[in-house]
Amino acid sequence: MKKSSFLLTILVHLSVWSTAQSISTEQIILNLSKKKFDWMVIKNIDSLKNVLDDRLKYVHSNGWTQSKQEVVDDFMSGKLDYQKIEITEASARIYDNTAIVIGKGKFSGQVSKNPFALDLLYTEVYIRKIGRWILASRQSSKLL
Repeated sequence: MKKSSFLLTILVHLSVWSTAQSISTEQIILNLSKKKFDWMVIKNIDSLKNVLDDRLKYVHSNGWTQSKQEVVDDFMSGKLDYQKIEITEASARIYDNTAIVIGKGKFSGQVSKNPFALDLLYTEVYIRKIGRWILASRQSSKLL
């Protein structure tokens, strides 16, 4: 009887530890996503480059699609200028070496000197590569 009780206690602790690890990873991803948005606003191009996968697909709410190089080039040239990003809601799910973030936010800035202010729903896919999380895909839709 003592052996089965001991094994049950170990299983419960492992289950709680596993859940805690998952929550911790989810928070790490949410923090990274938030930092990425901050870097976009303050134009911290070096940090932004480091969080973007080389095969990134960045899909804007109007269907405009960019690669990593295009995102970086457009930030450096000033073509894409986020002035404020306010995330109102975000959640993350972890699947082995993949994380999916779904969030809502208010995005404002300029594209080619044309101002925009949008409420967006977005999905980001992060992958764990060489010991770090990087953004592989992002897509957004306008909220009506």
